[in-house]
Amino acid sequence: MDSLAVEAVDAINAISGVHAGHRAAHAKGTLLTGTFTPSEEARGLTAAAHMQGEPSRVTVRFSNGGGDPGIPDYAREGRGMAVKFYLADGRKTDIVALTLPCFFVRTPEDFIAFTKARLEPEKLMPDFLGAHPEALPAIQAALGADPPESYATCTYNAIHSFRWLDAGGGSRWVRYRFEPEAGERTLPGEEAKARGRDYLQEDILARDEAAFRLLVILGEEADPVDDPTAAWPEDRSQVEVGRLVLTGPDTERERDGDILVFDPTRVIPGIELSDDPILHFRPRAYSASVERRTAGPA
Repeated sequence: MDSLAVEAVDAINAISGVHAGHRAAHAKGTLLTGTFTPSEEARGLTAAAHMQGEPSRVTVRFSNGGGDPGIPDYAREGRGMAVKFYLADGRKTDIVALTLPCFFVRTPEDFIAFTKARLEPEKLMPDFLGAHPEALPAIQAALGADPPESYATCTYNAIHSFRWLDAGGGSRWVRYRFEPEAGERTLPGEEAKARGRDYLQEDILARDEAAFRLLVILGEEADPVDDPTAAWPEDRSQVEVGRLVLTGPDTERERDGDILVFDPTRVIPGIELSDDPILHFRPRAYSASVERRTAGPA
C-alpha cells in the first residue's frame, strides 16, 4: 500500500476517528440517481462520448466534508457533489466537486501537514498558514459560509483542470462547475440547526426532482492548470455543456458489497488530466480509504 496515501488517511482519521464502512473524508453522504443530457455546444468542445448528444445515466453522491458520519448537516464546512456517468458502452467517467472555490493545498505532503495542523489549530495552524497562505481562501470559504438550504441550492466547483480535446484536434483547458437551477440559497445557522441533524439528506431525498447546469470554465493562457489552490478569474468564458436531473435515491450502488468510488482521474478519450499533484494523488488516497473501510473486524 502507498505509504503517503496511508499517512494521509491516518491524518484524517486522527481528527474524525475511524468509522468502519465509511469513507475517510466526506463520510456522511447520500446517493441519488438521475440523467445527464449534454448540450449542443458540448460536442464542439470535446470528443468525449458522454458529451455527444445522448443522455447518460448518473449516480450522484452529495456529502458533508468531514470524516465523521455523525456530523450534523448544519456544521460549517464544505459540501461535496460527486457524479459518475455510465456510458452506453459500459465505460464510466467521474466528476468530483466542492462548494469551495479552490482547494487548501498544492501537494500531498502539504495536505498531510495541513491535516495534522488541524489537530491543534491554535498551536500549529499559525505556522502552517504562515508558510502556506494559499490555504486561506478555501479555509475562509469553508468556515465563513452559512449552511445551505439544500444540497440542491449549492454551486459545486471541480477544483482541478482538464484538457478537452475536440474531434478536429483542437484543445482547451477547462474547469467544471455545477450550478443549481433552484438558485443558490443558504440558511442562518440557528434556522439550519432547527431543521435537524440530517436536514440536508432528508430534503434531497424528499425532492421529486433536482437539477443542475454543468458549465465548463474556459481557461486562458495565464491561468494555472496544475495548482488547485488557485481559482481562475470569474470573468473567464463559461459554456453550458449539459443538464443533470436527479430523480430519486440510487438503490443499486453500495449494496451487497458493492464498492463505489468517485475518481476524477477516471477519464475517457476526449478528456486529459493536468499534472496537478493533488489530482494524481486522489486515487492513491481513495485506495487506502477503501481498504480501510472494507476491512473486516481485526
